[in-house]
Amino acid sequence: MKLTHIYRIKPSTEQVAIMDTWLEMLRRHFNYALGQRFDWLRRTRCQIDRCSLISEPIGDIPNLFPSYNFQAGELKTTKELFPIYKEIHAEVQQQNLKRLDKAWQRCIKPDKSGKRAGRPRFKKQGEMRSFTFPRINGPKAGVNKIEAGVLTLSKIGSMPVIMHRPFSHGFELKTATIVKKADGWYIAISLEDDSVPSPKPIDEIKTVIGIDLGLKAFLVTSVGESVEVQQHYRKTQKHLARQQKRLARKTSGSRNAQKQKEKVCRIHQRIGRKRENFHYNIAHQLVKQYDLIAVEDLNIKGLRRTRLAKSIYDVAWGKFLTILEAVALRSGVHLVKVSPHNTTVDCSRCGTKVPKTLAVRLHECTKCSLEMDRDENAAINILHKALNAVGLTVSAYRRLSGCTPDEVGIPNCEFGKLTLILTDIASEDVTSL
Repeated sequence: MKLTHIYRIKPSTEQVAIMDTWLEMLRRHFNYALGQRFDWLRRTRCQIDRCSLISEPIGDIPNLFPSYNFQAGELKTTKELFPIYKEIHAEVQQQNLKRLDKAWQRCIKPDKSGKRAGRPRFKKQGEMRSFTFPRINGPKAGVNKIEAGVLTLSKIGSMPVIMHRPFSHGFELKTATIVKKADGWYIAISLEDDSVPSPKPIDEIKTVIGIDLGLKAFLVTSVGESVEVQQHYRKTQKHLARQQKRLARKTSGSRNAQKQKEKVCRIHQRIGRKRENFHYNIAHQLVKQYDLIAVEDLNIKGLRRTRLAKSIYDVAWGKFLTILEAVALRSGVHLVKVSPHNTTVDCSRCGTKVPKTLAVRLHECTKCSLEMDRDENAAINILHKALNAVGLTVSAYRRLSGCTPDEVGIPNCEFGKLTLILTDIASEDVTSL
């Protein structure tokens, strides 16, 4: 199991200048190595009798593809031609090339679903915002020491680090990534442990819940509880628009434009942190109260192409499901994803299909006369699908909820309360698990 702890660091002015120089030199090397690969493709994919009439590269065609091993072997020559690269830790430069190779492989080779990522892009000035040390706490490691509130980096020096949380017991420190964010510098420590928490056995599950995600309410549970949509972006978009308009009026590349750009970046950062903190609060509340959580396996990329795209981006369903899955895995709670097909249409009591438009917010069954909120009806159907997926029948819903067979699907049939405390969410800890 892998975890990441993020801590804030307080480098001095000289150390900030060194790290900014490293980021710029790594960006240039990244672009050079990427251009080397593109040039090899252009030279080798043209037959000799089918050359372009406009332009064609000249010179010897390299026999070997500039892979990671080839480009890493040229680091020695790079340091001879440009002595400034001698000041950068060697392993940091190797990790920079590995990052490029990983992006290249995602473009060339399809994943399990047969899809490939887009072509790697050249990075503009300021777009390289992190570098990685692959080893920690070793005599030749890039991160020589991190303890007692002090971080020591090779060729950079010692600096204070705010250790607001201890390292998880039994985990081994693997890598360290220095990240430049809008409000300062951070270090992300990657921890790894061979053991993985095993989920609770199916026959020991005592509490279950189904969740339907939406835009009117962020989520509605199968027991009728709901969480309001926070709309972090929409509440800030007017202020953000004013700051972006001021940025557009500045002279590109000037000092004032850089200051205004930092203001815009901090606004985006504040929005993201509020949203992430809100997601973590909801996820921990759910995991603490339930042994099995059923959610929809949504096609979020497809939903983002609709006219509701801004609202969908604002609620960030995908991010929430990722956080919920990570929190549930660490706590040994079952998280079951089911198909959302017909969850809104089917009646949760009798199974009759009741078609309805998006504007209709009440589910009214013509067969069994069940009336309830459409999102709650969908949440119950999601829970039924999840119970069948893990090997439990719908009768287990009655057993776990304590309801009689005639009460299933009725809003007042409750077997747990989801108490959500959403005050001062911006002040909570939002570091990764």
